[in-house]
Amino acid sequence: MSDHHTHVQEFFGARAADWDTRFPDDGPAYAAAVAEIGLREGDRVLDAGCGTGRALPSLRAAVGPSGVVLGADLTPAMLQAAVRAGRDREGQLLLTDVAALPLRAQSLDAAFGAGLIAHLPNPGENLRELARVVRPGGTLALFHPIGRAALAARQGRRITPEDLRDEANLRPLLAGSGWDMTSYVDEDARFLALAVRRG
Repeated sequence: MSDHHTHVQEFFGARAADWDTRFPDDGPAYAAAVAEIGLREGDRVLDAGCGTGRALPSLRAAVGPSGVVLGADLTPAMLQAAVRAGRDREGQLLLTDVAALPLRAQSLDAAFGAGLIAHLPNPGENLRELARVVRPGGTLALFHPIGRAALAARQGRRITPEDLRDEANLRPLLAGSGWDMTSYVDEDARFLALAVRRG
């Protein structure tokens, strides 16, 4: 396991038990973001870096009982917290690295990543892996329940020009990874970038 993987597991593992109680009001933002993906009954969707599975109920509601919902995370403690919260009933949980998904090419209709991009060790390569498993015309949603400025203030830092979530950085990063950005919102209350998988 790489140093990056160890760091991610240590960071999130130490916070897993109280993660949901730290951010108790994020549920509506997750539901609103999932609604914008345009999922349909029977679709197959991945929550990449699912953490405690906060998006899984909304994803399940969007794809219905005939759809497939997968939640993938690198940190065992986060998946255990998802199970304790009963979110494993909404989708199948996978202990795996989103940089090397155990999924067939083009097997999904969409991928959702909440707070994901800041934790990817090789963003371009990792976004290409998500493109590999999503069918052409499928959707990627990169989401955070608060915007970049609000998140930076919460963390006691400033936004830098190198911030991957800046539209000027994210659009070419996605384009070089097989995605075309179709919308971008960065407000105090949310960050949401949607992209379509090129054919």
